[in-house]
Amino acid sequence: MKIEAIRVYQVDLPLHETTYKWSGGKSVTVFDSNVVEVITDAGLAGYGECCPLGPFYLPAYAEGVRSGIRELGPHLIGQDPLKLGPLNRLMDRALKGHPYVKSPIDIACWDIKGQVAGLPICELLGGRYGDDFVLYRAISQQEPEAMADNVQSYRDEGYRRFQLKVGGDPDVDIQRIHKVAERLETGDKLVADANTGWLMHEAARVVRGVADVDVYIEQPCFSYEECLSIRRRTNHPFVMDECIDSLDVLMKGYADQAMDVVNIKISKFGGLTKAHQARELCASIGVAMTIEDSWGGDITTAAIAHLAHSTPTDLLFTSTDFNSYGPVSIAENAPQRVNGRMSASTAPGMGCTPRMDVLGEPVLEIK
Repeated sequence: MKIEAIRVYQVDLPLHETTYKWSGGKSVTVFDSNVVEVITDAGLAGYGECCPLGPFYLPAYAEGVRSGIRELGPHLIGQDPLKLGPLNRLMDRALKGHPYVKSPIDIACWDIKGQVAGLPICELLGGRYGDDFVLYRAISQQEPEAMADNVQSYRDEGYRRFQLKVGGDPDVDIQRIHKVAERLETGDKLVADANTGWLMHEAARVVRGVADVDVYIEQPCFSYEECLSIRRRTNHPFVMDECIDSLDVLMKGYADQAMDVVNIKISKFGGLTKAHQARELCASIGVAMTIEDSWGGDITTAAIAHLAHSTPTDLLFTSTDFNSYGPVSIAENAPQRVNGRMSASTAPGMGCTPRMDVLGEPVLEIK
């Protein structure tokens, strides 16, 4: 089997809540997502998706996906999509860095691999654990009372994990955490996610100011070293996110006792192949994980579901369902949230079918 063509579709993903806000005044109203189709000479096609959280969050941006595939794609024509090891090595030789560009191609090839094997991707990634897995809900940054109200409404939808977007004024953030914590019930988990937004002295004030609250602190500062400094000043359980992008950092973090939980974002590692490697390393050393991505629609949610559902339940801190955040559906039979939980498809491959009427004509085709 050989790759015969690669197509890229651009799709806008608006939000039910109109705007998503987080640290540093960053916000997005419509997400620019890329769906990649890998077509083979055997008549099979696989699909992947990459949706950066704007150009100001990680070293990734939506147009960069399209430009990167324009550069990388010709090297992949004629390659076997089932040989994911050689294919990833080829992508790394042909384009240094830019893992987010390679991610939707790798995911699409896993989709093909599952179709050929007649198995859902999660079975190829090690097998599913249990019937479903737990989800979190991100709470967009607002005034403290409004964020507390949102937690209550999302609990009514079945969520029990809440990721509170902080990383602003430390005094207001302390209020946000306290206000939301007042609404929590037994079994709920609260994460204060600063998304690198605090300076060290600000983060130190916040962790001291919420010392009496049962809350996880997530990526308070920009660099690994700054976060480690805050980790050593608090007894709160600690989550690393933005700086976790390689096996090297995971091993260093484990050696430094820098975190209790890590967030594994699929596109940040370069696709399911490398995210799976990171997941297996964390499972081996006993570090809990949030399995997710930067953003996306139905196809990203499906890929997340396969990796999350094949993660040991005791080590899966939580996961996410991006396709519930907006009104646009880009694929049929994508996994859906049920009472704050989700399960991966049992159909071969990804298990969902793109809605071509929504995707429209490709913006890029490589043959």
